[in-house]
Amino acid sequence: MDDWEPVTRLGRMVKSGEIRDIKDVFKSGLPIMETEIIDTLLPDMEEEVLDINIVQRMHKSGRRVRFRATVVIGNKDGYVGLGNAVAKEVGPAIRKAIRVAKLNLIQIRRGCGSWECGCGTAHSVPFTVTGKSGSVRVTLIPAPKGLGLATGDVSKKVLTLAGITDVWSRTSGQTKSTVNTAKATFDALRQTALIKITPDQAKKLGIIEGMVEA
Repeated sequence: MDDWEPVTRLGRMVKSGEIRDIKDVFKSGLPIMETEIIDTLLPDMEEEVLDINIVQRMHKSGRRVRFRATVVIGNKDGYVGLGNAVAKEVGPAIRKAIRVAKLNLIQIRRGCGSWECGCGTAHSVPFTVTGKSGSVRVTLIPAPKGLGLATGDVSKKVLTLAGITDVWSRTSGQTKSTVNTAKATFDALRQTALIKITPDQAKKLGIIEGMVEA
């Protein structure tokens, strides 16, 4: 990263060491516009290709074929991103999608919102949240510790990289659409950070934002 020359205020703050924690990036309210910010502060990010699709369209010169890749990234500890991109070849499409996912990174809340559990650790969603994309609706419901991820394969991959280990789910719509299901799950996770809570509620549900402190 020594050859990285930041072009944004946030990038310069990260490069200079003024910001050393990813949580401070989200507290700053500044948009993430350089992938090097994520590479510097979260070097242990993992990625998973969810879908590769052929996109065709007619042009006056003939049929044009492109590849669309959908990728999810995460550190399995409170941070997750989702991106999709189109390119002439599969490799460039995946790399572009990873870049988009890094720029779309979100910080989620985790907790123990299940009345059946009450362990106070950050293993599930803290409360019921619903995400939407197209016709797909994905509702994530707090589950007791040890249950696992009671959801479809696509949502399971997104939740795993986000650091959720136990959850019930309810889905509706055209869930065979991998892209919309992933987007709806991602949107549900985004809602965990948008819902307003009091300090007492956060303590009772064991809610944490982002990574678990060592």
